[in-house]
Amino acid sequence: MVMEKRKKDSREGKKMFLMVLPFLLLNFLFCYFPLHGWVYALYDYRSPLKLSQCEFVGLKWFKMLVANETQMKQIGQVMKNTFAMSFLGIATSFLPVLFAVFLNEMKSRKCRAVVQTLTTLPNFISWTLIYSVAFSLFSNSGMVNTVLQQLGLISEPVRILDSGEHVWLFMILLSTWKGLGWGAIMYIASLSGIDQEMYEAARVDGAGRWQMIRNITIPALMPTYFVLLILAVANFLSNGMEQYFVFQNAFNKEHIQVLDLYVYNIGLGGKSFSLATAVGMLKTIVSITLLIIVNAVSKKVRGESII
Repeated sequence: MVMEKRKKDSREGKKMFLMVLPFLLLNFLFCYFPLHGWVYALYDYRSPLKLSQCEFVGLKWFKMLVANETQMKQIGQVMKNTFAMSFLGIATSFLPVLFAVFLNEMKSRKCRAVVQTLTTLPNFISWTLIYSVAFSLFSNSGMVNTVLQQLGLISEPVRILDSGEHVWLFMILLSTWKGLGWGAIMYIASLSGIDQEMYEAARVDGAGRWQMIRNITIPALMPTYFVLLILAVANFLSNGMEQYFVFQNAFNKEHIQVLDLYVYNIGLGGKSFSLATAVGMLKTIVSITLLIIVNAVSKKVRGESII
């Protein structure tokens, strides 16, 4: 009897492994195989030469990052922008949780479906199209400034797109609008797993809607929230570049250039592929270190971890 159970478990394990195998291969191809490109950080690579035709310089590019005062100042500003945008992203990470709770409390299924669809669709709109709409609305001659001037509320156009003063706030507002509905999907899935008998028991005990949200709904979402929060902290230096790339210009570049965009600009824009690879390597190492630290803290404080 025991042998048959073991054989059955073994067969089930093999089936599950075969189901996961394609995703493991894709993960290897797109996440681990490209790491062989790190070798470019050890050469003075010049396109379109082969790597074997380029000079081996060892740690030259890593030393340049800390030896060049101008480079250090520029990286300092880039890190300031990166930390600011990442901190704002983490500070607003509770909004999808509240939005999921809001959707869960809507009684009308049709209304809930419409709201969820409308708030999820922006996630599939490209940043290029979003910039086109933002330019039409918020440029110096855009609709917003034109209306405000005609109403006499302002005498000069408010420089939103071509100024670095409001760029952090404007970027986080756009990213929140774009990702709010999509970010709530995982929390909505978690809500569907809550035992409905807990709500029934709470109603019998005389609990109101707010009390059920505070004592049942939100605690049920916390494990999912903390896992996503750990991943967000681990990716603190990874803001992506698409959003910042389309919105950057000569006026706001100093304040909008995050680390990913900086790597792109010096790599493809400045043709310094080796230096860009070195910066990317350091970013990866720091991100892995942050993941290990945050995971250890979570395991010690909450008794749970993701690795």
